[in-house]
Amino acid sequence: MTVAGHADTELPYAGPWRGVIAEYADLLPVAEQTPRLTLLEGGTPLIPSVRIGPALPGDLRLYLKYEGLNPTGSFKDRGMVVAVAKALEAGARATICASTGNTSASAAAYSARAGLPCMVVIPHGYIALGKLAQTVRHGARVVPVSGNFDDCLRVVRDIVARYPIALLNSLNPYRMDGQKTAAFEVCDALQAAPTYHALPVGNAGNVTAYWWGYCHYRELGMIGLQPHMLGFQAEGAAPLVKGKPIEKPETRATAIRIGNPARWRDAMRAIRESRGHITTVSEDEIHTAYSRLAAEEGLFVEPASAASVAGVIRLAEHGFFDDGPVTVVCTLTGHGLKDPDYALDAAPNLEPSPPEAEAVLDRAGILESAGRPEPLPR
Repeated sequence: MTVAGHADTELPYAGPWRGVIAEYADLLPVAEQTPRLTLLEGGTPLIPSVRIGPALPGDLRLYLKYEGLNPTGSFKDRGMVVAVAKALEAGARATICASTGNTSASAAAYSARAGLPCMVVIPHGYIALGKLAQTVRHGARVVPVSGNFDDCLRVVRDIVARYPIALLNSLNPYRMDGQKTAAFEVCDALQAAPTYHALPVGNAGNVTAYWWGYCHYRELGMIGLQPHMLGFQAEGAAPLVKGKPIEKPETRATAIRIGNPARWRDAMRAIRESRGHITTVSEDEIHTAYSRLAAEEGLFVEPASAASVAGVIRLAEHGFFDDGPVTVVCTLTGHGLKDPDYALDAAPNLEPSPPEAEAVLDRAGILESAGRPEPLPR
């Protein structure tokens, strides 16, 4: 079939990828005068799981939508390119956002690309270094504040209410329009919607955007039924699960350390309308899924990304998918290089070894785990 957004081809992704706006212009609120801003975001792979999925109970096919391969290393680029392009179209002179990290990196990059000064308000001491490094090097004016993300967003909303500066948080509707293109790509790749789609939930914009994307494709007749949406929050930062804001959210998965999500109502509506489910995962479950993704699937993700896989593992082990066969897609929201400190927490022994073959093999544990290898002929 001819896929919307790929009118010149019979198969999705044929030919060079052109970026979110160009690929899906007919499905986005853009016009001829909208700048075709791009860093070639989108077009990320939907990767079949080769070990985690097959090991789960039930008849389940697991796919991993790896958004860490976007230009700034997270899913935020999809919505940000549309938001900044529309800000340019409207004559904006500057941009602003509150962020725990990924939004700031993306806003800074696309504002730089567009030639707009960007202000980023972050919670002091609560942003991963990889994300802060990106934001600083893209030239954003970074302002740490004493408080959490919700305090930052409150300040930013006050600023945009009084000054002509474009808001780039997920309250910006164009962010949602851009982010929903990931759902289009999932359907294009599978030639159908999955049975379930699992996401980490922080500010709740992504679960909202995916649901809107699936609904849009169904309205166009591109898919039959939409998937059931599955949302997962960290136990210490689970306002949607607990039904009330969390004054001091806590989780090492900084991207979802949010106590009062901006898209609360939209996200809960998506869960309800899709007949989905939202629950929590523990810090240990997040870390285990994070480690397994890297060691078993070859996918290095930031901690928050692993919440979607941790949640699916937990549900599968409790028989949630036993009615199968089912197709489950987990969005991996960001790249592991976003949070190097988390990655190195349990680093192996990196003390130097003597420069001898046997000593190096002993240190690596190859001799114990794989048996003593035969030396190669010289």
